[in-house]
Amino acid sequence: MTEAFDAIDVIRDKRDGARLSDEKIDWVIDAYTRGVVAEEQMAALAMAIFLRGMDREEIARWTAAMIASGERMDFGSLSKDTTDKHSTGGVGDKITLPLAPLVASFGVAVPQLSGRGLGHTGGTLDKLESIPGWRADLGNEEMMAQLEDVGAVICAAGSGLAPADKKLYALRDVTGTVEAIPLIASSIMSKKIAEGTAALVLDVKTGAGAFMREESDARELARTMVDLGTDAGVRTVALLTDMSAPLGRMVGNALEVRESLDVLAGGGPADVVELTVALAREMLAAAGKDDVDVEAALADGRAMDTWKRMISAQGGDPDAPLPVASHTEEIRASADGVVTGLDALQVGVAGWRLGAGRSRPGEAVQAGAGVELHKVVGEKVAAGDVLATLHTDTPDRFGRALEAIDGAWTIESAASEQTRRIVLDRIA
Repeated sequence: MTEAFDAIDVIRDKRDGARLSDEKIDWVIDAYTRGVVAEEQMAALAMAIFLRGMDREEIARWTAAMIASGERMDFGSLSKDTTDKHSTGGVGDKITLPLAPLVASFGVAVPQLSGRGLGHTGGTLDKLESIPGWRADLGNEEMMAQLEDVGAVICAAGSGLAPADKKLYALRDVTGTVEAIPLIASSIMSKKIAEGTAALVLDVKTGAGAFMREESDARELARTMVDLGTDAGVRTVALLTDMSAPLGRMVGNALEVRESLDVLAGGGPADVVELTVALAREMLAAAGKDDVDVEAALADGRAMDTWKRMISAQGGDPDAPLPVASHTEEIRASADGVVTGLDALQVGVAGWRLGAGRSRPGEAVQAGAGVELHKVVGEKVAAGDVLATLHTDTPDRFGRALEAIDGAWTIESAASEQTRRIVLDRIA
């Protein structure tokens, strides 16, 4: 067949700062999905978008074209309302793990179509795959049955759902174009709109460990996504949340599952609990349940029961021991004081270099690798105290991980007590 456009012309248009026409956007997404536009050409276009940006109409059309590249799901046959959450990714962000069963324990269906690790941030599916037997790939019928029965499912997006995004997502990860607001917004929202959920809560991160380091950029991303969702008929709200320091004390796959289990058992780090509860309240309110006691479901074991049923339904053994890395190395404090800063990006990169993340699509990750934080912001430290333990199965990785994390802690001798605000704003 004769193609309507030439990829080089589309690349040049955006490279030179022009607005892409609806027709060119529709064509380039379709042609990329069909393999007519080569990977290196889409990489060039992604970089041009990263550098030149897109206007509101371009992003909306790009998102619509991504949705049109595949199928759309419909949860209308379920007896429960659906509500979903998406995070833009951060260091130690394991919130989906306790959140999905917590919300589902109130009789709401939570279809969490999740992804794998992207750069220095961990992927939800990578974390759950550290549970023996658990599988990420479910057919649509399996997913619907599990939502009706258990209420929560965390799985990979099917290959038929926004296939253009699946290709582009992997490409962005290895071409330095992850942080482009138009590409993040359209990637997230094409999947979420195609997924067919009635309500969506977005967790948009800002700070050192987020893709949107600057709060103004995070606000722009949140506003863009809320508008895309609302225009598509999905009840959408965003929370702007802090990612200057890691969430919780565990960064890595099995390590983060372990910490999530602590939260589901009624414990866990205060920041992880705070954000889990805040997002649960938003999700439940969007589903018409705004008078429920969210904390009670963590305290009385209901959320944990739902977690065990969810893991078992996907072939996992919720009672099996989690993998543990075979080698560890400790980092110790050189001075007394109080931790006033802990750089999330440095911790995330260290975890990635230890084997918890991947540097190219399809690369295997280590289930037990990561960083265990013993001293976090606001805590007192004495010289010689252990600040963190590094975990890996390949000890030759310690060197570069130690380089990455060097200087991550800011320790001051006369620091005033600090309280970290996790939820910075709500955008609707």
